[in-house]
Amino acid sequence: MATAVHPSASAVTVLVSRRVKPGHEAEFMQAADAMTAAASRFAGYLGGHLVRPEADADEQEHNLFHTVFAFDNPAHLQAWQTSPERMRCLEAMAAHTFSSSKLREVSGLGHWFATAGAPAHQPPPRWKVAVVTWLGICPTVFMLFLVVAPWLERWPLLPRVMVITALVVLIMTWVVAPRLTAWLKPFLYPPARDNT
Repeated sequence: MATAVHPSASAVTVLVSRRVKPGHEAEFMQAADAMTAAASRFAGYLGGHLVRPEADADEQEHNLFHTVFAFDNPAHLQAWQTSPERMRCLEAMAAHTFSSSKLREVSGLGHWFATAGAPAHQPPPRWKVAVVTWLGICPTVFMLFLVVAPWLERWPLLPRVMVITALVVLIMTWVVAPRLTAWLKPFLYPPARDNT
């Protein structure tokens, strides 16, 4: 059984993108579920989720699956990444995916507001990330409570919270945060002042 862990400032999220071979989708999803179950037994595990390609995805995104894992600190993530259990899971997935995969590791929420136009060594200050995060999450949660929550009102509390928070993360990561980053780029990344 996984231990409940409270997220901290050192929490680390890993996003892995894999292109699945045509006709292998069901087998891949079973292997991905097995990997999530294995990871959940490790110390510091905060959660995991498999994001499937949209039905109307273009050719470039077709059969591209994303797996998201979160651990409470880099040491616990490293323990999972170097474990024999993970190696066995990767071997099970290999038959259903093309050889190359893309892995990205990010810390905290700052990755939501990363932009190619800003130097990698100068992320936005935490207070700015907090402000823009709230600007994204508040209307997203409000919309989900209006649209989704009524459909879940007969569910127990924990499954309702799990569904709503999963939707918030997905919408923030792929819809809201990228747009807020573009709209609020001058706020997040003000131009350097010329002191000459």
